[in-house]
Amino acid sequence: MKYARLTKQQLEELHPEFINFLATQSITAEEWNTIKTNTPEVAEEELDVFSDLVWEGVLSKVEYLENISAMQMHLFYTAEKEMKLLSVKVMNPEIDLTTQQGFTWFKKNWQSDFVEYLTASKMYTDDKNLDKFKLIQQGAIITKGELFQWFDKIIE
Repeated sequence: MKYARLTKQQLEELHPEFINFLATQSITAEEWNTIKTNTPEVAEEELDVFSDLVWEGVLSKVEYLENISAMQMHLFYTAEKEMKLLSVKVMNPEIDLTTQQGFTWFKKNWQSDFVEYLTASKMYTDDKNLDKFKLIQQGAIITKGELFQWFDKIIE
C-alpha cells in the first residue's frame, strides 16, 4: 500500500465508486461477500488498492496545503516542478492562530515585530503525490489557497 487505507466513513461515502471499482474487476456483489467471508486478506488487498487509487486521484489535483498550529502557519503551493512554502511564525505567546480571536489578532498585526516570515522552495522527490501525502500525514489540509495567494501578493 502506497498511501493509507480510507477510513470506514470515507469508504461508505465512496460506496458507488467502490462498486464500480469491483465491477471493473468483474467482481459481483455476491462474489465480494464470498471474498470477504472466505478470504478476508484478499478483501483487505482490494480495499488497499482502491484506497491508493482514490488517494492518487485526489493528490494529483492538490495545489495548496495548509498546516496551521497555535503559533505557526505553513502554507504550501504545489507547483509543477517544486513545492513552495510560505511560513508565518507569531512570536506572541498569548496568540493562538487556531482560534478565531488569534487569527483576528494576526490579520490586524501581520506587519508587527511579533510576526516573522520565511519563504522556501523544494524540488519534489521522484514521487510528487507521495510528497504531498506526507504533508497531509503531518497535519496539513487541502485548501483552495486563499491564504497562500494573499501572502504571495504581499511578499512580492
